[in-house]
Amino acid sequence: MRTNRREFLAATTAGIAAASLGAPADGRPQAPIRRIATEEAFATPELVKAWLAIARAEPGSSLDVPTGILSIFDNPRPGSNQDRFRRQLLDLDAERLADMEAAGVDMQILSVTIPGVQMFEPDMASALAITTNDHLAAAIARHPRRFAGLACFAPQDPVRAVREMERAVKMLGLNGFIVNSHTGNLYLDDARFAPILEAAQALDRPIYLHPRAPSNGMAGPFRDYSMGGSIWGFGVEAGTHAVRLILSGVFDRYPRLRIVLGHMGEALPFWMWRLDHMAVRRAKDGRMKPLALAPSAYFRRNIAVTTSGFEAPEVLELVIKTAGIENVMWAIDYPYENSRDAVAFIDGARLTPAQRSSILHRNAERLFHIE
Repeated sequence: MRTNRREFLAATTAGIAAASLGAPADGRPQAPIRRIATEEAFATPELVKAWLAIARAEPGSSLDVPTGILSIFDNPRPGSNQDRFRRQLLDLDAERLADMEAAGVDMQILSVTIPGVQMFEPDMASALAITTNDHLAAAIARHPRRFAGLACFAPQDPVRAVREMERAVKMLGLNGFIVNSHTGNLYLDDARFAPILEAAQALDRPIYLHPRAPSNGMAGPFRDYSMGGSIWGFGVEAGTHAVRLILSGVFDRYPRLRIVLGHMGEALPFWMWRLDHMAVRRAKDGRMKPLALAPSAYFRRNIAVTTSGFEAPEVLELVIKTAGIENVMWAIDYPYENSRDAVAFIDGARLTPAQRSSILHRNAERLFHIE
C-alpha cells in the first residue's frame, strides 16, 4: 500500500502529538486523568472590607496596597482584568464551577488570596482567620467533589494560630495551610513562629508558602515599574523566604515539615547548584551554621513545587530534575491565570503517563490527604 506525502506527514504529526501527551501513538483514546489544581485563590466579603479599610487609612503601610488590594477591590474599571478578578475571587459557586467544567478541571484546592489575614492586628487577624476558614469549609461542603482547601491562620499570634490550625484539620477537614509569606516583616524562620512549624509537622499537613509584595525591608527598589507584583517582586520575595527556611536549619529541627512553593519553585531550581556550593563555603569560613544536608537535599525532602502561573516547558523539565517528580504538582493560579491555557500547557508537556498522573493528581492526593 502506497502512502502519499500528506498522509505520511499527518500520521507522523499525530504520532508525535500522542507521544507528547503520553498517549499511545496508534491513536487509541487515553483514559481521562484527574486534574487537581493546587493554587486557586478566593476572597470573602469580610476580608475585602477589612483590606480596603486598612488600605485607605494607611496607603503607604505596605507594598501590597498598590500591587493588589486597591487595584482589584477599590472600584476597578468595569470590564477590566481587575474587575474580573474581584468578581471571580468572591465566587465559590456558579462561575467558578462553570470555568472548571469548560476547562476540564476536576478539583481546585482553594486558598485565600494575598495578603490574607497577615496585615491586621492579632485580634482582628485571628477572628478573620476563623470566619474565612468557616466560609471555605462551607463551600467545600456544597461541592465536595470539586473543592478542597487550605486554612489560613494569624502568625501574629502563634498560640491562637496553632489552635486554628488544629481546628481547621480536625474539625473542618481542611487539607493544609496557606501563609502569604512575611508577617510584620518577619519570616517563618523567626523563633517566635516555631509553634506553627511544629504544629504543621504534627498535623502532617503542608504549608503553602505563597508570595506577597516584598516586605518593607526590601520594598524600595520594587516600587517603580510595577515591579512589586507578579512580574518580579512576588517571586523574589517568596524565594527569599524559602531560602531563609533552608539556610536557618528549620528543616533540621522539623525534618517532616512540608512546604509548598508555587510558580515553579520561585526560581530556587535555577539557583540550587549555587546554593549548595555557597552553603559549604560559608559553613567552612564560619559565616553560617553548618547544615546537616545540602540545600538541594532539603529541597527534595521538604519542599514541593507547583506550576501555578508558569507555563514554560523548559522550566518544568528543570523543576522535575531538581525537585523530583514526586514533588511536582499542577496548578492554574485561578483567577489570575487562564484555566484553559494551564490545561493546554500540562496536556502538551512531554511527560510519560506515570509522570502526568503524578503531577496532575497523585502527588496532590498524597500531600494534601485528598481521597
